[in-house]
Amino acid sequence: MGAQQSVNAGKAKVDVHVDLTHMLCEALLLPPMRNSGATFSQIVGRISLKHPSLFGRSEKLDVILDKGINESNAVVAFRRPRPEWLSQQSFVIQHTMTPEIAVHGFPADNFTRSGSRGINLSRLSLGVELNEPATSNWTSGTSVKFEHIRPVNNVGRSIARDHDGFPLTCSGNLHDNMIILKQESGYADVNDNSFLKVNFQMEQGLPLVPKSLTFNRVKCAISKGIKLGPTFLVTSLTGGSIVGDMAPYQAFAIGGLGSVRGYGEGAVGAGRLCLVANCEYTIPLAKHLEGSIFMDCGSDLGSARHVPGKCFTSSVFLCTNFCLI
Repeated sequence: MGAQQSVNAGKAKVDVHVDLTHMLCEALLLPPMRNSGATFSQIVGRISLKHPSLFGRSEKLDVILDKGINESNAVVAFRRPRPEWLSQQSFVIQHTMTPEIAVHGFPADNFTRSGSRGINLSRLSLGVELNEPATSNWTSGTSVKFEHIRPVNNVGRSIARDHDGFPLTCSGNLHDNMIILKQESGYADVNDNSFLKVNFQMEQGLPLVPKSLTFNRVKCAISKGIKLGPTFLVTSLTGGSIVGDMAPYQAFAIGGLGSVRGYGEGAVGAGRLCLVANCEYTIPLAKHLEGSIFMDCGSDLGSARHVPGKCFTSSVFLCTNFCLI
């Protein structure tokens, strides 16, 4: 059972969507990742407030509240109007609560799913985002933000160590603080017969506050698609590296959608380095039916042992499958 309502308050627009489905996890035959004895924990939904001109000068205010069964997200974004040829500025405050399954989860159902061990990440961030004017094929954005990350258990109490006694933070305390300068650039060339997409992300932890994490994190993804008659071939390669200070939750998780499919998030491994290759071949079988054959492989390149607080086995996983869409 669900409910949705849209309200116009003056010039502001409020969208409310609440899904009152009870015991959704059991209905989907997926055991809940955290204790969901309370009825409220089974309610998921979204509340969105958009104001196109907060102070009468085309300032945009967006407020979004999302609640899932195992996670929540709250965002407040304020955007000032600027000429189109200048970078667009946004002031953003965000708080998320997510289960930490990439590194501290446990593989289940023959590694096809990652379950929670009662460890969640409370992440509060605030900062400024600058989006450069888009050119024909390029997009670019820069952000500077402060992050306060606190591991908590299922009842919201701060914790510093996991069930095995390993630290959950880089500092060894109940929280980590960091100031992050992030640069992201993207390139896309798309036509009827092929596409090429490149995405580059770099994060630099700045030592501007006491005990803040200092690190450099780089990730690059390249994907290429080619139409071969009625079929379509897509290949992609993703690599990442992190040097300097590092908390366990910052490790590159290998496994899950967008990585090695057929395995849960982090079920293949997690490390300071990662390399993932994907290849998918789609074949039309009928008017509304397609078949896809894909092959995924991923490795932490022997860097799992350098993830603080945990001992992982370095691994290379290969997954092949056939699915109908």
